[in-house]
Amino acid sequence: MTTLLEHRYRAGEMHRFSAAGEQFVYLPQAGAIFALDEATDGVLGLLGDGVAAHDDLVAALTGQGMTMADAEGLLRELRMVRLVEAENVVARAPVVDTPPDDFPLQALVLNVTNQCNLACTYCYEFGADKISTQTGKTKYMTPETARAAVDFLLESAKGRDAVHITFFGGETLMNFRLLKEAVAYADARAAETGRRVTYSLTTNATLLTDPIIDFLAEHAVGVTVSIDGPEKMQDARRVYKSGKGSYAVIAPRLKALIARHTTRAIAARVTLSAGVTDVVGIYHHLKHEIGFHEIGFAPVTTTDDGHDFGLNGDGMSAVLAGFNALADEWLAYALRGEMHGFSNVSETLSELVVGTNKSHPCGAGLGLLGVSPSGDLSPCHRFTDADDHVLGHIDSGVDQAKRSDFLTRGHVGAKYECTSCWARPLCAGGCHHEAFVRYGDTGHANLHYCDWIRGWTDRVLDIYGTLAVKNPEFLDRFADRKGLS
Repeated sequence: MTTLLEHRYRAGEMHRFSAAGEQFVYLPQAGAIFALDEATDGVLGLLGDGVAAHDDLVAALTGQGMTMADAEGLLRELRMVRLVEAENVVARAPVVDTPPDDFPLQALVLNVTNQCNLACTYCYEFGADKISTQTGKTKYMTPETARAAVDFLLESAKGRDAVHITFFGGETLMNFRLLKEAVAYADARAAETGRRVTYSLTTNATLLTDPIIDFLAEHAVGVTVSIDGPEKMQDARRVYKSGKGSYAVIAPRLKALIARHTTRAIAARVTLSAGVTDVVGIYHHLKHEIGFHEIGFAPVTTTDDGHDFGLNGDGMSAVLAGFNALADEWLAYALRGEMHGFSNVSETLSELVVGTNKSHPCGAGLGLLGVSPSGDLSPCHRFTDADDHVLGHIDSGVDQAKRSDFLTRGHVGAKYECTSCWARPLCAGGCHHEAFVRYGDTGHANLHYCDWIRGWTDRVLDIYGTLAVKNPEFLDRFADRKGLS
């Protein structure tokens, strides 16, 4: 029998925002965005922070000229998307599920060497999780290990027509010969099974040569360059072991790379640290003076280990202000139907467009694994050579118990602080590695990052809403260009 209580409603979980004079809601439980029409806005206004009877809501809607059938239909639709819910609905406990043991692998990050010719002061390669475990580690991946890794990827990628290999270091190009052999082997093995392998790498660009650039272009290898901006900023922390800066070495090589490698976009990844926070200046230098197609930024947050490169509250505020300034530029370009190169907007907007609702912060341990030079498997490249985080070996496969433990603890539903946060579908608690370094637990929410994430997500929601009102065709083209539709 239906009770009176079931005829009373309250507003569901939502995050309201306005853009271009229109009202929108973001629904965390669905990762969905809805524009509010007058009738729906009126229902939410009647509910406020309290409850309202079904009959009262219907009466209010019919009083605005809606038919009884339309009013009932609207309330039914709002319940379906959980914009409103019955008063007696008890909030469901988060479900912490893990993928099955045979979840198909999609990508490997091959750490072809743990050696580097630079000594960047903020590098995590010898961070808190690795300092005591580096002695005796294999320094360079061998062809045998690379071939075994390729075989492992193809065997583990059941049902996938395409897989991806990212080459990483240390400095990746210090083992370029191995990279070439791995690409040749992977292409041949994939062809045998009618599949395709795509490639990318990250480099500091100091070892780029014309033959290397030609190889990368020929094989459509995506390239991300770690660079921190103009000479003064680049040379503040990205230095050789002698202390000499690296900008003068890489600048001409980067221009050659961008001019000769035209099969894939060339991206820059900027590490923002204390004293290196001029986001707008860095972007314009890398975009217009060097010529990068995409530029993304990653802040180093403050740590408690005595290092002086982390960003404190004031530093993070300055970074967010710079992000917002570049977001304004991105939106201005989009309103004209043009693409801007600030990838932090593009990446977040991509997730909003497809309705991303993450169980985990990233693909680490899910569809992606890292491979150390010795063949150990880890959740991702940042855990490579960290003994406490080994998930198996390419010869013996994944230790499913360790993988399950990692994924269970890293699930957003297991992070109490995340359960009431409206931005959790995009964040899921933040980077596993940063959580371990800062809190000693890969499953801990990155609480120091919460205000930043909410502020930035709000900004990109505004961009989404503005485009939805003023240039919806751009959103369609953006989805097509990103392969999201």
